[in-house]
Amino acid sequence: MAFHAQQRLQSTKLFNGLLNSFSSTLRRPASMAQRRHVSLESYIVTPKELADALTKNVPTKISTAPRVVPICASWFLPNDPEGRTGHSVFRQQRIHSARFFDLDAVKDHDSKYPHMLPTAEGFAKAMQHMGIRRDDEVVIYDSKELGIFSAPRVGWTFRVFGHPSVHLLNNFRLWVEQGYPTESGEVEAVVEEPSHYPTPQVDPEKVVKFAEVKDIAKDYGKEGAEEIQILDARPKGRWAGTAPEPRPGLSSGHIPGSISVPHSELLDPKTGALLTGDDLRQIFKSKGIDAEKPMISSCGTGVTAAVIDAALGEAEFGHANDRRLYDGSWTEWAQRVTETDRLISKEV
Repeated sequence: MAFHAQQRLQSTKLFNGLLNSFSSTLRRPASMAQRRHVSLESYIVTPKELADALTKNVPTKISTAPRVVPICASWFLPNDPEGRTGHSVFRQQRIHSARFFDLDAVKDHDSKYPHMLPTAEGFAKAMQHMGIRRDDEVVIYDSKELGIFSAPRVGWTFRVFGHPSVHLLNNFRLWVEQGYPTESGEVEAVVEEPSHYPTPQVDPEKVVKFAEVKDIAKDYGKEGAEEIQILDARPKGRWAGTAPEPRPGLSSGHIPGSISVPHSELLDPKTGALLTGDDLRQIFKSKGIDAEKPMISSCGTGVTAAVIDAALGEAEFGHANDRRLYDGSWTEWAQRVTETDRLISKEV
């Protein structure tokens, strides 16, 4: 009898323990639910990593956990031979629940130069309109037509404004080719209720302005000058001054001392994805770039300059705190320097 009584006591304790555990789970606050969120680890993510994250972090109307939100950043040059636009390819094919980031709309509208960073207030309003929350994990991706092109610029913009979790998909063409799901058709301008995204702080350490670049160019080749390297992502012909710029009336050429690093050379020619870190390191070394010296990325309007920045990060080449982007890039440079400055170089 004593044995059976002891068994009943042990069973009662076990039942009470399970009941307490279940009750504790029901009472668990939202913060505990957030800890179950599965985060992406690296800045550059593969289609499989994004697909897994979307599967494991399915949002619900009552969930307060951070979400994984794909953001399409497709953009085409104004002289695109097929007349394509970011909006058109977004409507044709996109990742489910993706939002569209319009590079031609989210910018400094008071500047005469295209694609200059928006104000902090302007960035916050864009995020609110897109329904993006501050704690969302955003994954930026490009069009499958061009491969990696404008998404790094949008990813860099998020980072400049201090968004905590930003990633770059490498890339949407592979996402489609590997059979991951997509959707098409019209979407509402506002995907859901506007968010309450707060006005962020700008990280000035990631941006360089015209005056500083001009001082660097004037000092190029002088003894004792600070050895800051300027990497130009435009095609080699535009850098050399032998091919025209896509914007009429704008001189081609390059900033004195700058190094030609066409962004296309950093991509796999078949998939349009960023090359491996090892391959990227070899490219940077082959161009004589010194990993121990500060670097400034530049291009036509500050878009593909961010491809260089992303590639440097993927290659772990140089120090992250010594990498900046020239926001105005060549469009600003060629319009602001004068003939007497003699600061547009061309290869003869």
